[in-house]
Amino acid sequence: MIDRTFTLIIFTRYPTPGVVKTRLIPAIGSTEAAILHRQMTESTVQKARELSEQLPISLAEPCPWHYRMRIAVHFDGSNCQQMSEWLGADLIYKDQGEGDLGLRMDRSISAACQSGFERVVLIGTDCPDLTVEILAQAFEQLERSDLVLGAAVDGGYYLIGMCHPQPKLFVDIEWGTDRVLQQTIAVAQELNLVISYLPTLADIDRPEDLARLGARISIVIPVLNEAATIAQVLSNLRAVVNIEVIVV
Repeated sequence: MIDRTFTLIIFTRYPTPGVVKTRLIPAIGSTEAAILHRQMTESTVQKARELSEQLPISLAEPCPWHYRMRIAVHFDGSNCQQMSEWLGADLIYKDQGEGDLGLRMDRSISAACQSGFERVVLIGTDCPDLTVEILAQAFEQLERSDLVLGAAVDGGYYLIGMCHPQPKLFVDIEWGTDRVLQQTIAVAQELNLVISYLPTLADIDRPEDLARLGARISIVIPVLNEAATIAQVLSNLRAVVNIEVIVV
């Protein structure tokens, strides 16, 4: 039996109010935006754990290989101890480091490939519709593709996977715009990479995106002596999206 080692890298930030999900703050406030980010990150990590447990079954075509997957959380705005206390000690934690998003992603993927991982998939935590099955598909498609992309509705991508470092995919990309996916595909085609695509999903980045959550997300708001402000907070939430709000 031959071990084949994969890694799933999760990019996230520590849920500090006022720092995460800043584009949502005008609609729902800094505390609620941080709570939403926390919940989406925890949900993403749980799906990663489920995949890790199911992986030998998910990729169970007859073969002489045994699959192992490492889950690595690459974070910003915190430290390893704080992240471990939040998400659990069973994960690998690493600071994303300096640079724009492209530089940080390239550095993370390249380091994983250089460490001997045969298939590397990187995701964020902003996509509630990402499933264990889609994550499994990403690793499966790397058996026959150089690059796997999960397109986002807003013109970016929620997942990128590869077996070898491809630094050019992260250079001169207009991050944060609706041209990210298009520009990435153009570079990949210039490099003659074989590309596989996953289902298109929606990220939750802007107030208008909140409507896609429906009742799938519950926001728990702990309060103490906040009678003067809680009414406005609840009003903001109701005005933007029909979600479950629990005030404790």
